[in-house]
Amino acid sequence: MTGHDATLYSMAICFIDSPVGRLALEAEGDVLSAVRWTTAAEKAVRKPSPILKEAARQLERYFAGKLKRFDVPLASHGTEFQRRVWAMMRDIPYGETATYGGMAMALGSGPRAVGMACGRNPLPIVVPCHRVLGSGGSEGGYSGGRGLPTKRQLLALEGVVLL
Repeated sequence: MTGHDATLYSMAICFIDSPVGRLALEAEGDVLSAVRWTTAAEKAVRKPSPILKEAARQLERYFAGKLKRFDVPLASHGTEFQRRVWAMMRDIPYGETATYGGMAMALGSGPRAVGMACGRNPLPIVVPCHRVLGSGGSEGGYSGGRGLPTKRQLLALEGVVLL
């Protein structure tokens, strides 16, 4: 078995239904490594791990309006710059937003690079890329779920009113 095959073999997965669609939660060992949208046709082949049970519990509390910040260990697969953007996104408080430009300025980068890192976020919702907007409060983009309608739904859940 190659190293890549071993990683796939040790990956745990579980599925939850949420207000923004069916989500697949993936873990590598004791860290959450991915949150992605999926369909009912995709079936779990491995038992959920304790980290996935905790991540699912926290997501359910988030969608019920009872959790403002996730507290599960996360994998950090990405470039150094992507990891810096993702860390900055985790610091955006529930119900608040930041802009690509503002984040770029703080990171000494450009808004497009921040947007690209947001689009490559493997842990949407948990790492709240939906809280990042374009200049002047424009929606910007969103690569998860149904795109911008999902971003609007997540922001509305947190009480953010877009103009």
